[in-house]
Amino acid sequence: MRPVRTPLALLIAAILLFPATAHAWIPDDKGIGGFGWQADQWNFLPGTGVDAPRAWDNLFAAGRPGGKGVTIAVLDSGVAYETRGRFKKSPDLKKIRFAKGYDFCARTSSGINACEGRDPYPNDDYGHGTHVISTIAESTNNGVALTGLAYGATIIPVKVLNSRGEGDEDTITAGIRYAVKQGAQIINLSFEFGSATTSATQVPRIAAAVRYARANNVTVVAASGNGELQRVGYPAALPGVISVGAVTEHGCLAEYSNHGPGLDVVAPGGGKDAALPDQPQCTPNGPQGRPIYQLTLTNKRRQTFGYPTDYIGTSMATPHVSATAALIIASGVLGPKPTPDQIEQRLKATARDLGTPGPDELYGAGLIDAGAATAR
Repeated sequence: MRPVRTPLALLIAAILLFPATAHAWIPDDKGIGGFGWQADQWNFLPGTGVDAPRAWDNLFAAGRPGGKGVTIAVLDSGVAYETRGRFKKSPDLKKIRFAKGYDFCARTSSGINACEGRDPYPNDDYGHGTHVISTIAESTNNGVALTGLAYGATIIPVKVLNSRGEGDEDTITAGIRYAVKQGAQIINLSFEFGSATTSATQVPRIAAAVRYARANNVTVVAASGNGELQRVGYPAALPGVISVGAVTEHGCLAEYSNHGPGLDVVAPGGGKDAALPDQPQCTPNGPQGRPIYQLTLTNKRRQTFGYPTDYIGTSMATPHVSATAALIIASGVLGPKPTPDQIEQRLKATARDLGTPGPDELYGAGLIDAGAATAR
């Protein structure tokens, strides 16, 4: 589904008005059409976004710009972090701090498992991982492309998904344990196992790996799933994992977003509004909201970069939460070494309430607010 873009005049007006009304630092990244990142990254603005500019200002005040000093492991399809052989480096990941990563899915299996083979080169051959990592930490204020919410953070790229975006329990378990041993403070899981997985007993090794991560003071964040289900998918539904649903540009629950009793928070995921009664911001029959834009691999050979229009989902919402968690740690607002429980409570306590007052099964505690979460 191709999203409906905001008219050019409105984009220009937003760019002109935003700095004056927000009184916040505005990076010089040019955006997709040269009108500035604000024209495209609605998900980072105040309102139905996460208010990145206020968060960035808060981090400047703390003396640690962006996510500097925080290590985030992204378990996904890898990342375009180097030019090697057929792989190319993303033009806007040049200044990212990459720690040693690993590829647990070096080849796509033709058998029952989704992955086989391992090597130390977590190159992206799908594009999803590069998109997720760019939302978290893309180079910012460099006059190029778009921005990253927790720019300056150190990223551990861990490839656990193959070239079709598929993974398996053994691979993901190994990836979580590797990330912990490499010093990750936050682990981002932008995937879910689908409707057939309904219990933690079906993913016991991942459940054990999550417990291991939490025992080592690592915060785990995962996507609730895109099945339009009234329950959160796994691994997001595991105890101790921060589960993330998706909202659209209109501030409405996205039609695809899993929700239910286990939902913790929501973040921008883009796409079409769900048909929800008594919520005037939801217009399911109106224009579809924009996707989450980031520079990532595009063509079938995954050797060129662009801004795909089909990146919507709870996978796109999840990195907003991981990045905000990193900003909380970097800001020192919870002290030097906050626990996963403290970070989760901070995210929930500062989230913007949506829907019926108080926590609910559609939006959890509400929409992540990076500005409020990092404020002293």
